[in-house]
Amino acid sequence: MSNRPPQVPFVNLSLQHQPIQSQIAEAIRKIIQEGDFILGQALAEFEAAFAAASGVKYGVGVACGTDAIALGLQACGINPGDEIIIPANTFIATAIAVLQAKAIPILVDCDPETALIDLTAAETAVTSKTKAIIPVHLYGQMVSPRQLLDFANRHDLIIFEDAAQAHLAHREGYRAGSIGKAAAFSFYPSKNLGSFGDGGMLITNDAELTEKMRTLRNYGAPSKYLHTEIGTNSRLDNLQAAVLNVKLPYLEKWNRDRTEAAQHYDTLLEPLKRKGIVPIANHSSSGHIYHLYVIKITEESSIDRNTLQEKLAQHGIQTGIHYPLPCHLQPAYQNLGNPGDFPHAETLCQQILSLPMYPGLSNTQIEQVVRAIVLSLNC
Repeated sequence: MSNRPPQVPFVNLSLQHQPIQSQIAEAIRKIIQEGDFILGQALAEFEAAFAAASGVKYGVGVACGTDAIALGLQACGINPGDEIIIPANTFIATAIAVLQAKAIPILVDCDPETALIDLTAAETAVTSKTKAIIPVHLYGQMVSPRQLLDFANRHDLIIFEDAAQAHLAHREGYRAGSIGKAAAFSFYPSKNLGSFGDGGMLITNDAELTEKMRTLRNYGAPSKYLHTEIGTNSRLDNLQAAVLNVKLPYLEKWNRDRTEAAQHYDTLLEPLKRKGIVPIANHSSSGHIYHLYVIKITEESSIDRNTLQEKLAQHGIQTGIHYPLPCHLQPAYQNLGNPGDFPHAETLCQQILSLPMYPGLSNTQIEQVVRAIVLSLNC
């Protein structure tokens, strides 16, 4: 096995961080000098700034995106035994968070073109116990707000958005996180807006929900040593908030860079559709912020997904799979369904491959990736 660095890495965060390194260092220095580490000024500033950028009034920073969902559901009034609809092909954290809220995740299939939740399939999953739906804005593309609102209104459901991959994505006049009662974001380092560790946030327009969320994240205490809720310790620390405050003004440009890279991929990959290389469909135009650029290797291809991934690695191209197993086929979560229950999700998980995508990815690198795909198909 070669120890040489990849010719095209899957992610290169240094291209974002190097130009603003001095700003980040100064923000961190200020936190250290002031000794303001937990629930301080930097966090309050970031909560307000990110909420405003997302088109809502309030933000509550927590330790990670999973906590943003789990505590957020609790703050929304979800009770033990309530059913919550989620897509089968989401990252397992969505299901884990529902279970942490003592609710029951009800899986539904996805649209095979977009990989987003299939709201037609969700119709048959609604019961008298269904209290909410969690649309996952997967890969940087939002679920249709109009269709989602129609669905939720018909069934009197809470919309709680999982926007962990959709920072400032937009569709049909809505920003990610502004459609429903609340939304959860992750600031894991490789996200479009990433911290230097774990981090998350709930955003909402509901002032009462905001106060309850702030209480829940801080041991269930609205004031020191007074515990009115069964909460936990889940707070976005000020060092991470300071880093995110520096990065947030650049996010729109970084998202545009991703969109431009995706458009170049789209153009170069168009002739390969007849050979079974099909990008996940974009139904959001410029509103898709391409946290990931994902292709499907369909049955028309001369090779399968795993073989293509291996061949690309031989060419120095790093790739990923998001995700190789749907939730109900994970060993720990087989009680959520049986093989064959969600055929589109199961097929996609065998076909999808995430190509390199990050701000600063050059056209030359994208062309190198596509050439390697062509060579792999023809060999």
